Amino acid sequence: MLNLTKLKWMIAPLFCMGAALADTYPNQALRMIMPFAPGTASENAMKIILEKLQENLKVFILLDNKPGAGSTLGTDMAAKAPADGYTLVASYNSSISPGTLLYNKLPYDALKDFKHIALIGVFPQYMVVKGDYGVKNIQEFLALVKSKPGALNYSSAGVGTSGFLAVELLKQTLNLDLVHVPYKGTGPAMTDLLGGRLDMVMTSSAASLVASGKIRVLAVSSDQRNPNYPETPTLSEISPRVHAVSWMGISAPAQTPAAVVQKLEKEILGVLNQPDIKTKLSEPSLGMSLTPLGSEKFLEFIQNETNKWRPVIKAGNFQIN
Repeated sequence: MLNLTKLKWMIAPLFCMGAALADTYPNQALRMIMPFAPGTASENAMKIILEKLQENLKVFILLDNKPGAGSTLGTDMAAKAPADGYTLVASYNSSISPGTLLYNKLPYDALKDFKHIALIGVFPQYMVVKGDYGVKNIQEFLALVKSKPGALNYSSAGVGTSGFLAVELLKQTLNLDLVHVPYKGTGPAMTDLLGGRLDMVMTSSAASLVASGKIRVLAVSSDQRNPNYPETPTLSEISPRVHAVSWMGISAPAQTPAAVVQKLEKEILGVLNQPDIKTKLSEPSLGMSLTPLGSEKFLEFIQNETNKWRPVIKAGNFQIN
């Protein structure tokens, strides 16, 4: 049997090594993999965070766009990167959960291959119609859908996105027949909405078109009303189970040293709690609801998302090949 005193002396150097690593880290530039193309609201939010984070860490942080395969390409690159704390990844619902539930096969495990460091915030989805569409609120729209089963359509950012899942859960809960029309991006879908070829669109970026009166917001997918649209009901007010948001966090390869993860967690949460950062991230143009969580709570959040959406995805038989 191993002597407890001896065990104590064996473990003590490991704590010292961890503390020393945290003191010297980082001593070179970091790389943040962004698994989407440039120009998204989430990328703009990440730039705000990284500008302050690199100032505090006193090293440059490269934002490296690696789009493809519904955000799983760049995420896989991060999973296979050296676990030294110098490669991080912007993690999302599409690449971690519930998005990964849709794939028959992925080259990484969303839980085992990452240390999920911090949740930054969530992006609610807005159910919008054309400004002169013949309904004034969500109740009238749902009544119209029920009166014309299979005749009305909607678009989202894609199968498995939070907007898609919110509507599909609403359809399952209320027994609605509303046709999903896939588009390659929100821009083309919004063009067709304004042109009268779509009845409704789920989008995370509606501020400018709402302000101009070109579109009307019927409902928001978050669990609480959005302060930018306080009169707009949530979908959960219509059906209590229906709540879906896109989320963004920061993760690292699984074997990243604990001392490094702890330092990054502290620094990231410190940035997110600064009043000027909160103000910038909450602007309507970004549409983010700041919900900072540390590593332990972030992992719990991911597990809850997985448990919530697995039966919905199974019931709808949704798959991405």
